[in-house]
Amino acid sequence: MSRFQVRKVAVLGAGVMGAQIAAHLVNVNVPVLLFDLAATPKDGAGAPSPSSKNLIVTKAVEGLKKLKPAPLGIPEGAAQIEPANYDEHLDKLGECDLIIEAIAERMDWKLELYKRIAPALAPHAIVASNTSGLSITKLSQVLPESIQPRFCGIHFFNPPRYMQLVELIATPSTGPQILDQLETFVTSTLGKSVVRALDTPNFIANRVGIAGMLATIKEAETYGLTYDVVDDLTGKKLGRAGSGTFRTADVVGLDTLSHVITTLQDNLQADPFYPSFATPPALAQLIAQGALGQKTGAGFYKKVGKDILRLDPGTGESAEGRKEATYVPAGGKADAIVERMLKKAPAERLKLLRESTNPQAQFLWAILRDSFHYCAVHLADIAPTARDVDQAMRWGFGTSQGPFELWQQAGWTQVATWVKADIDAGTALSKAPLPAWVFEGPVAAKQAVHT
Repeated sequence: MSRFQVRKVAVLGAGVMGAQIAAHLVNVNVPVLLFDLAATPKDGAGAPSPSSKNLIVTKAVEGLKKLKPAPLGIPEGAAQIEPANYDEHLDKLGECDLIIEAIAERMDWKLELYKRIAPALAPHAIVASNTSGLSITKLSQVLPESIQPRFCGIHFFNPPRYMQLVELIATPSTGPQILDQLETFVTSTLGKSVVRALDTPNFIANRVGIAGMLATIKEAETYGLTYDVVDDLTGKKLGRAGSGTFRTADVVGLDTLSHVITTLQDNLQADPFYPSFATPPALAQLIAQGALGQKTGAGFYKKVGKDILRLDPGTGESAEGRKEATYVPAGGKADAIVERMLKKAPAERLKLLRESTNPQAQFLWAILRDSFHYCAVHLADIAPTARDVDQAMRWGFGTSQGPFELWQQAGWTQVATWVKADIDAGTALSKAPLPAWVFEGPVAAKQAVHT
């Protein structure tokens, strides 16, 4: 079989993700058509003309030159992105070997767009949605039967140039060679690392990562820890991204985080961890005030001059009597004794954290336990193997180890016994028992999910 050639790509949607995916494609010399709606006079285009109708895209491409970190290898690369709109240029889709849809996370909008573009697609083209969590199978159902075997999910992490992870998601109709061809292109040409996720809400990395972030926020409240202390504890000291939990949320955007949480809430009512998916009050408060994180200058943190302040939620009061967030100097750190615990080998580290009376240590054991518990309960639903979960967390959330790697390194049965004891005692986030494979069969026999 001849190798699938990607000579030109169409990216549908010139928003933040679509424009940056287009930028990364031209960084590796893949020609790109970037589509969006045709501009109208209210968009500032004046009388309609071929160039003015592309105003939404041309503005997005110009904006790429100003973003930091830079999505373009060189600013001149923007010239390789060809602007297009759905009114005038649908016929150009026939020139493209790969179409990546990256419009807003609205099922109805995506379905309408698919119906519009389907007649113009080349008979060999792969079509993929960059949705961060909508059902790929539901999206595929509006497409003609001839296209469904060539449709799948392709979830880039933001920012696409710098984040390693790309999740590929098949539907029951997707041809197996399609994911093979797409994985070859994504790894060999785009330089990314791929995991294949099952078609469940938020796929692997966001499903595990956002559930973990919500658990962290909940456990921080339980143990009375401030945001800066939590970030110091959950950053590099824990083998995770240096930005910790709340700084990461600010960088991602609190509105984006809220959207992913809403996807969990809307689609996972039967999840045994569902009560922990509630939107944290502090997050809701910040969004209501328009404090969306780094892009608005304030979120869980706020920079004033050279000083970094942290949120002190609900302490202030507006003239109307509403509770409002105020900010106080940041800089809280982990206790020295907890730092020393975190430098121990995994088995001793987890034992010390679990047995300590220090609130920071108890907090750390709680979030690790929550992670082990959640991943074990949901592994069969979200991923083909434990490896996919571990790699997704490494590549998508910057952890030095995946949850199953750490669990295995610390002693499989011992950690499982501790987690079970917390579940039985009612201190875990959910009463859901660990699945039988944790204690029986080849995993228990080998004391390992990775062999």
